[in-house]
Amino acid sequence: MEENKAKNILVSGGAGFIGSHLCKALINLGHNVICLDNLFTGSIKNISNLKNNKNFEFVNHDIIQPYFRKNIHEIYNLACPASPIHYQFNPIKTIKTCTVGVINMLGLAKSNNAKILQASTSEVYGDPNIHPQNEIYNGNVNPIGKRSCYDEGKRCAETLFMDYYREHKLKIKLVRIFNSYGPNMANNDGRVVSNFILQAITGKKLTINGDGNQTRSFQYIDDLILGMIKMMNSNDDFIGPVNIGNPKEISINKLAHTILRLTNSKSKIIYNDLPIDDPKRRNPCIVLAKNKLNWSPVYKLEDGLLKTINYFKKINEIN
Repeated sequence: MEENKAKNILVSGGAGFIGSHLCKALINLGHNVICLDNLFTGSIKNISNLKNNKNFEFVNHDIIQPYFRKNIHEIYNLACPASPIHYQFNPIKTIKTCTVGVINMLGLAKSNNAKILQASTSEVYGDPNIHPQNEIYNGNVNPIGKRSCYDEGKRCAETLFMDYYREHKLKIKLVRIFNSYGPNMANNDGRVVSNFILQAITGKKLTINGDGNQTRSFQYIDDLILGMIKMMNSNDDFIGPVNIGNPKEISINKLAHTILRLTNSKSKIIYNDLPIDDPKRRNPCIVLAKNKLNWSPVYKLEDGLLKTINYFKKINEIN
C-alpha cells in the first residue's frame, strides 16, 4: 500500500502516554486509527480530544486476550505498563503482556499481512557496561530481579518478533525507546520527570534515589513519535532494532535543579536508597537512526520540560 494513502492502523496501548500522542499524529496524517487499551495505565482523558473524530475508534481490550480484526494495514504494539511502579504491581501480568499479548498481536499482523512495530525499550540493555549503548550490545540484565518482568519481558518480545520474521516472513519493526517525557504522563507513574515536576509545583520535597550522580537521557514525546513513524515507514528490509532516544546525557541531580529553577520552586531535595538493578548510566547511540531514518531529536530539554510543567500545572489546577 502506498505511503500517501490512508491506512487502517491499530495502536495497542493507544490511550497511554506515548500511545495517545501516536494516535493523534497518525490521525493528523490522514489515517484511520483503532486504539486498543485496557486502561490499566492508559486514560480516556488522554484520547478525549480524539473520541469524536470519525477516523478514530477506541476499543477497551487487554491484548493478553486474542483480538480479531480484518483490514488492518499496520500495528504499533505499545501495550505494556512502562514505569517500575506499574509493571511491578502485577509482574506476572506484565510478562504475560510481553509474551502472550505479543503473540496475539503478531498473530493479528500475520492474519492481515500487516506490518507491525514493537515498542521495545532501553531496559533491554539492563545496567549497561558500555556507554553509549548501541544496538549490537546484548545488555547486562538480571533475569530474576524485581525489574525482570519488564526487562526480560521486552527482550522476549523482541525474540518473538524475530522468530515470526524468520519463520513467517512477517513485516516487523523494532524500536528501543529511551527515557521519554511530555504531556499525558500520569500523575502517579513514578517516573523521574513527572515525579520531580509534581513535587516541585506542589511544594513537596524532591526525592532522588541514590546519590543523584546516575545519568539518563531524556527525549521529548514529539521527537519519539516522529522516530516511530519514520521507522514504520522505512524500507521493509530495515527491521531494527534501532535506538530512539536523545543522546544528551544529564545527571539526576542536574535534572532536579533544572526543574526547581524552571518551576521557581523552593522545594528541598532528599535522597533515598537506590533500587536494586537501577542502571547507573543510560545513553543511546543513535548513529543507526540518523543513517537509516534520517532522524535525530530536535527538542532541547528545557523547552520540553516547560511544556510538561505547564501540562502538570493545568491538570493539577496550579497557577
